[in-house]
Amino acid sequence: MDQDYSQILIDQTARLFAQRVTNDGLARADRGEWAAALWTDVREAGLPHALVQESAAGVGLPWRDVAALIRLAGYYAVPLPLPETILANWLWCNVGGEVLEGPVVVAPLHYGDRISLIANGEYFVASGKARHIPWLSAADHILVHAIGPGDREYLCLIGNQAGSEALRRNVANEPRQAFELTDFKIPVSDVRPLAKRLGELGVIPLVAAMRAQQIVGAMERCVEFALRYANERVQFGRPIAKFQVIQQMLAVAAGQLAAATAAADALAEMDAPDENPFVVAVAKARCSEAVGQVAAICHQVHGAMGFTREHPLHFFTRRLWAWRDEGGSETFWQEWIGRKVSAKGGDALWPMIVDGRLLGD
Repeated sequence: MDQDYSQILIDQTARLFAQRVTNDGLARADRGEWAAALWTDVREAGLPHALVQESAAGVGLPWRDVAALIRLAGYYAVPLPLPETILANWLWCNVGGEVLEGPVVVAPLHYGDRISLIANGEYFVASGKARHIPWLSAADHILVHAIGPGDREYLCLIGNQAGSEALRRNVANEPRQAFELTDFKIPVSDVRPLAKRLGELGVIPLVAAMRAQQIVGAMERCVEFALRYANERVQFGRPIAKFQVIQQMLAVAAGQLAAATAAADALAEMDAPDENPFVVAVAKARCSEAVGQVAAICHQVHGAMGFTREHPLHFFTRRLWAWRDEGGSETFWQEWIGRKVSAKGGDALWPMIVDGRLLGD
């Protein structure tokens, strides 16, 4: 993919989101309305197929540019399963499937959830449960990571009629659901073996890679809101940005944003989102850790204004609080890193840090 074309697509996407993702549209999404017109715009721009190679009818962007697109989706609080669909199309086309036009979600997303698969003639039979799947109610398909005989890993494409449970909404009012499969028949043509194992965490690290980019984009927007408000709000005859306590708060928020951005940038520099689980773990842990301080400080700077429905800040901070845990919270990933480092032993720690990966993985 030509770099000039990549930049043109990124710039066009920024303009599209700036024009079409409005406060009114976000408020409607908050009330449960599907942003159908926005999805049409996104689909026509080719964004759901951004990471799929051109030879497979995709756009063929490198991962670093797709990461930039996903960061833009976070910056504008795009109320669509765009990262999930980008990820699902990339995974499915990598195992020989065709690009999918509608919204697609991936599962399972919680450690310990498992979908088991048994071959049965013309069908595979799937059983298991997956919790808290983002945008399941809006998806045309679910791409399921399943475990077959001999712990062989598969990807299964199923239509969204697989016994989903009651709709729930996260703190950002985005839809989340669980689904359960009981002896669910899947045609052989919709089941593909994975050549490269995803391992015990399945697609969780891949979702973490997407959420880290969204978090950085949304935090950047929140800090911009806070800086603008601090320079506009006048108290005791001068902008509150002139007060040392406000300056200190903004400096802390900016520092947290800078640290999270550096971690997300390192993740974006990989050749693919699944290249190095250690970099994913560090990035998601650092980005999730920054959420608490950045969101709190931005609300504190705005005072009561930041808690009103009329101000757009809450669209972003509520998503930050939700995305903080999805794809693994900072605690989840910090524990995972600790276990892996401990298993390698002290002599491997410094080479691992320098090399940026878990030695032997």
